[in-house]
Amino acid sequence: MRQLHIGGTWRPPLSGAGLDVVDPATETVIATVANGGEADIDAAVGAARAAFPAWRRTSATERANMLAAIAAAITARRDELARIEVRDNGKPLPEALWDIDDAAGCFSYYAKLAGEPGMQDEVPVTLLDARFTSYVKREPVGVAGLIIPWNYPLLMAAWKVAPALAAGATCVLKPSELTPLSALELGTIASEAGLPAGVLNIVTGDGATGRALSRHPGIDKIAFTGSVPTGVAVMTAAAQDIKNVSLELGGKSAFIVFDDADIDQAVEWIMFGIFWNQGQVCSATSRLIVQERIAPRLLERLVAATRMIRIGNGMDDGVQLGPLVSRGQHDKVMRSVVQAQADGARLLTGGGRPAGLARGFFMEPTIFADVAPDAALWTEEIFGPVLAVRSFAEEDEAIAMANDTRFGLAAAIMSEDLARCHRVAHAMEAGIVWINCSQPTFTEAPWGGVKRSGIGRELGRWGLENYLAIKQVTRFDTRHTWGWYLGRDA
Repeated sequence: MRQLHIGGTWRPPLSGAGLDVVDPATETVIATVANGGEADIDAAVGAARAAFPAWRRTSATERANMLAAIAAAITARRDELARIEVRDNGKPLPEALWDIDDAAGCFSYYAKLAGEPGMQDEVPVTLLDARFTSYVKREPVGVAGLIIPWNYPLLMAAWKVAPALAAGATCVLKPSELTPLSALELGTIASEAGLPAGVLNIVTGDGATGRALSRHPGIDKIAFTGSVPTGVAVMTAAAQDIKNVSLELGGKSAFIVFDDADIDQAVEWIMFGIFWNQGQVCSATSRLIVQERIAPRLLERLVAATRMIRIGNGMDDGVQLGPLVSRGQHDKVMRSVVQAQADGARLLTGGGRPAGLARGFFMEPTIFADVAPDAALWTEEIFGPVLAVRSFAEEDEAIAMANDTRFGLAAAIMSEDLARCHRVAHAMEAGIVWINCSQPTFTEAPWGGVKRSGIGRELGRWGLENYLAIKQVTRFDTRHTWGWYLGRDA
């Protein structure tokens, strides 16, 4: 059984329990990891608290060097880590390699940002009362509890661990029980890179482990990525101690295609937006809103292209779509397909298990047209390779359809009219808007949503600020007197 990484050492769980890790392409158990309990979380938080005073005093240069060493180690083990991700998560190998490169890039980026002027320097504040001077200083938030999902295992760890370490915070990382293996490898990499004991602790486990972390009184900051229901539970638990919380939750993102768009490019980006990573992407553009004049031609080409997607084990050459992450996720997505048909949506392609793949959590990429605006397929996050399509006549109608959702993570627009693109982008109720593309993600740019899609931002300077607390320091010039007691000012 894989052990827990606490205080710089590997140790068995105090509960002794384990969780099986299943390869979603073969349904075979590939590892067993510890199911950490409250006592394990308590030990990890204690190690992080003990390490915090020394880590917060390290210079920006020291932290930058450490992050750069972690980035280099990830790159050195690129192929091995990618294979772990494929067996753990199911995604095709080229996608996993891309993820590992992005994870290394994230650590490299925050290594550079850690030492940039202004991030943790004293910043003067101009006051109207000349008797006082004031400045603001950003300081590490303390001990951060990091809870990550299963769709991008190592990359999501990097998105949280790298800025937290750059800020001078210490961490307890809780990966998904479905995909914990690359996070455990990160513990080995960090230790071998020389990260001080207790700065990064990793506790694997199920939902109870996450709840214990969220409500632990020794945690100052909770950063969570996952579903809305779990996010609500995390925020509720964190509220007991008024913890600093950032949440990156679900989405039901719209992709608006106007009738002047290039159809071939539109098909390419629509497919990337919903079928990449098997559609298991919080920002997936799962609602296609296409202008009426172009809709028949676009859908004809989209269906033909979708039927050409190669489905299979992510380790096989040429595979573009792997299995869903687990039996539970597969069953959930398949239920949504059955419900969509019951609700009257028109199935254009897919909807079942691919031929020749009797074993593994595989499903065909699926497209529904004529989806009712109140149908679950249109309103609820499916988190699978299922696209819902509706058409529109005028721009204002498209905007209203796109914004008629409880979510607000992302949106995409395709049109040759760039003025219209930017006008519509400004009208979108979303934290991220893509023009003539879907899903490009850059470490330098902020990531996060509005409405039920979350609170706060990750990546870029905003990601680092997630782990910094703002302190005001104000000084009175003693050449003056205050006058409250003495009754005068000299």
